[in-house]
Amino acid sequence: MQHLVLATILLLVALLSVVSLFRSLKVKNLLAIAFSALSVASFGFFSVATIIDVIKNSL
Repeated sequence: MQHLVLATILLLVALLSVVSLFRSLKVKNLLAIAFSALSVASFGFFSVATIIDVIKNSL
């Protein structure tokens, strides 16, 4: 159960990072684009990996 909460929080952070990525693309701020893209990639990867692990361990 605790891992599912962690995965949900990571997924919410990844979604907020996507919003940040689009805003920084709109303003054309290259440093913000880089940090937002890295945040989306890392938080998205770990949230998906945690969700897969929770599903795999529940079966």
